[in-house]
Amino acid sequence: MAVFNKQLAFLLTGMFSAAATLAAPAAHDFLELAVSPDGRHVASVEGDRLPTGGRPVIQQLVIRSIDGKTETTVALPCGTVPQCWPGSPAWTPDGKLLSFALRTPGSHARSIYQVGADGRGLKQLLSFDGTVESLSYARNGVLALLATASANKEVGATEAGAPVEGDLDAAPPEQRLAVLEPGAKQLRWVSRPDYFVYQYDWLPDGSGFVGTAAPGDGDRNWWVAKLYSFGFDGAKPEKLIYAPQNVREQLASPKVSPDGKHVALVVGLMSDFNSFGGDLFVVHTNGAGKANNLTAQARFTVRDVHWACDGHLIAQTLAGDQTQSLDLGDPHAPQAIQRLWATSDDVRDLGVDRNCSTALQASVHQNHLSAPEIQIGEGRQWRDLTHRNAALKNDYRVQSLTWSNDGFTIQGWLLMPAKSSGKLPLIVDVHGGPAAASEPRFINGNTRLLLDHGYALLLPNPRGSFGQGEAFTQANAQDFGGGDLRDILAGVDAAAQNPKFGPEIDGERVGITGHSYGGFMTMWAVTQTDRFKAAVAGAGLANWQSYYGQNGISEWMIPFFGASVYDDPAVYAKSSPINFIKRVKTPTLSYVGANDIECPPAQTVEFGRALQILGVPSSTVIYAGEGHGFRKPATFADIDKRTLAWFDKYLKQ
Repeated sequence: MAVFNKQLAFLLTGMFSAAATLAAPAAHDFLELAVSPDGRHVASVEGDRLPTGGRPVIQQLVIRSIDGKTETTVALPCGTVPQCWPGSPAWTPDGKLLSFALRTPGSHARSIYQVGADGRGLKQLLSFDGTVESLSYARNGVLALLATASANKEVGATEAGAPVEGDLDAAPPEQRLAVLEPGAKQLRWVSRPDYFVYQYDWLPDGSGFVGTAAPGDGDRNWWVAKLYSFGFDGAKPEKLIYAPQNVREQLASPKVSPDGKHVALVVGLMSDFNSFGGDLFVVHTNGAGKANNLTAQARFTVRDVHWACDGHLIAQTLAGDQTQSLDLGDPHAPQAIQRLWATSDDVRDLGVDRNCSTALQASVHQNHLSAPEIQIGEGRQWRDLTHRNAALKNDYRVQSLTWSNDGFTIQGWLLMPAKSSGKLPLIVDVHGGPAAASEPRFINGNTRLLLDHGYALLLPNPRGSFGQGEAFTQANAQDFGGGDLRDILAGVDAAAQNPKFGPEIDGERVGITGHSYGGFMTMWAVTQTDRFKAAVAGAGLANWQSYYGQNGISEWMIPFFGASVYDDPAVYAKSSPINFIKRVKTPTLSYVGANDIECPPAQTVEFGRALQILGVPSSTVIYAGEGHGFRKPATFADIDKRTLAWFDKYLKQ
């Protein structure tokens, strides 16, 4: 078994018990929602979170009536075992039947099943040899979906990568747009076999689709995808509707207007395709005319969009510490933006019936202190549909903190234990991304562990984050570790000096941690300052120049660095921690998944080996079978154990 001072440790699943790390009760989580077109039911994929963090291992499909009187858990053919995961629930147009994808445990294969609104009459519609997601019905009862035949991994770059072997020039498996017509036993492909389709929407009359797609490797090319229209029968080639006008325009969440004439989409500098935000654009479905940016210069980030049935555009936005729903009106008849609602809660999975059969919406609300619940409503009025987590209330203390630096106003979250005696060490936890944000989600896992053991936590949203408009999100491009690190250091001072909790914080005992971009910032910070007395870097980046040729998602780097490493090596070198490694004095623990294609383990090994050679206290851990986003309970438990011991050793003793 790996020990703390050993340089390279490969951990196998099951070495530590997740239950041994945290005794706190697990919150129930709601992962996906679907509102029935008749407005009578809400379907959800849900399950209990691990006490150590991560997605629920056991997931179920539940159907609830909106009056709260009935709640039915669908009996799945593979039972309640790990990886028997339902997903992508979609109601038939009449609201009587619910279709969903179901993962076969131990494989990437998924089948499509259908069940009645009462949870009865389960039947299989399709058996498939690959991944299936994003199910959606047209008004005529045809089911559309995204499918990858013979998939060799789960969809998404954050998932564990397939082994790198064989002919690397061979065509990769592509996620394609397909339809399953009533009574059919196999899919009919709509998009071409050499394009990876990321997101799509039906045309209102069911005659075709719009979608974002790119040729080649789907993990690599999200950042260069274009918007296309696809015919229903797949006989005609796709038609280009909109192509990004510069390298910092990525496209997400295309939604077709009720009259079928326009497409709204989110455009901006983004991270993975499960984390997007930017400005709100509208383009013609036929590709004519210019794109119209409806939120240029806005001080908020658009996270998602849908069309109301009256043709108004409704945007879900993040503005500082507030999630908002904004009515932008008819995009061709400019009017003042109306705020439908705003909340300090985190709001996810806004379920909307795209066919305008019902105005009912559903979403998942939570904050640092209140665990997730499903809420339903119309417009401005919302109420809880579920009370699964009513008994769970965190008694930690939370402050939305703002501070100024370099002309920017920075927002972050300061989390404190329920009680404290004496000065507390402060740990800075930097979010992933780079384009993302720390948002008010129910405290559990590693965060709960550190708070319960007497640490204050600062979760900053420095320049480059979502929440203050596109100019702010782009402010760290070609400057990784420059202004964003200055923002973080200013935030440490702001936390220690603020009148509410500052007197309880020891500004001399400060640690730093983070995963992905947060892991890079951790590695970078210890090469630039001695302010941090201990560091824990998850899936970090040590050397941008070597990373360019190692990772499986390299298209993301041009928007953020301005050029390839071969055209401008200097811009990569100036932000590479390895080039400043001899400055490091901070004890640093580093860990990564063995199958991580976003931040390959070679980066963590290079950083850890350099610290070992230079005599800096360090430890390096590689987790077998894990990707960029971890899944195994044993992995989370071991990270918790090591992280707490590391900070205790260097911040408390």
